[in-house]
Amino acid sequence: MSERLPTASQPPRPARSEPKPLILIVEDEEDLAKLVAQHLESAGMETQICNRCAHAFRFLKRNFANLMLLDVNLPDQSGFALMEELRANDINVPIIFLTGNSLELSKVQALERGGDDYITKPFGYSELTARIHAVLRRAESRQDFNVTKNAGTMDEPFMFLGVKISPVRLEAEFPDAAVESIGRKELGILTYLHNNPGVVITRKALIHSVWGLHADVRSRSLDQYVVKLRELCKKHNVDLAPFRTVHGVGYIFDPKGVSQEGK
Repeated sequence: MSERLPTASQPPRPARSEPKPLILIVEDEEDLAKLVAQHLESAGMETQICNRCAHAFRFLKRNFANLMLLDVNLPDQSGFALMEELRANDINVPIIFLTGNSLELSKVQALERGGDDYITKPFGYSELTARIHAVLRRAESRQDFNVTKNAGTMDEPFMFLGVKISPVRLEAEFPDAAVESIGRKELGILTYLHNNPGVVITRKALIHSVWGLHADVRSRSLDQYVVKLRELCKKHNVDLAPFRTVHGVGYIFDPKGVSQEGK
């Protein structure tokens, strides 16, 4: 009988390293920006410094950042104005404002306009790192529930043509008691129609709402999903008269019968 040779043990695989979050630092005080960058890099992050709002906007148009540290007062534009410009261009990077203005009114303004946090100068680097991690965790948990640009599984159930739409389960409960699964895009379309009753909805607006601002508006994907939704409703004898096509424009969801548009 041949002697069995011992098998060599496989060397342990190296642990897969987590990608480092990229933090965009928008600060015109160059020495401060460099100090912040050095601290964050020593804490396991990557950084990019921009000294002007215009530079930050161009960077974010072409690149992804996990979070932005944004000074309120910059030479070419206010941080508030930059945030509004980014949101208008569908760039939804989390933002922590850094500023020397400690007035409560300024802090309230920053948070009410959509900022995720607000830190006054001077600040401790340990606190800054902790605040960044907290905002990154919140941003990640929000994205976990998003299924399209405009809809998420944490949204409340709503009625559409007598059908109960349950985002948390991605299901539609019909008046005949049948329950059908719906896809993510179908949920996004139904959510947008439900939130915009009685008005003509352009194909472009609906596509951008569900697929995102940079989606191809010439794609026929929207039409295919609308056909799928209509066939599902017909299967369960749902009256589709309030959901009409406006030829050459888009659609209208008119549950109260206030419009003559479409057919």
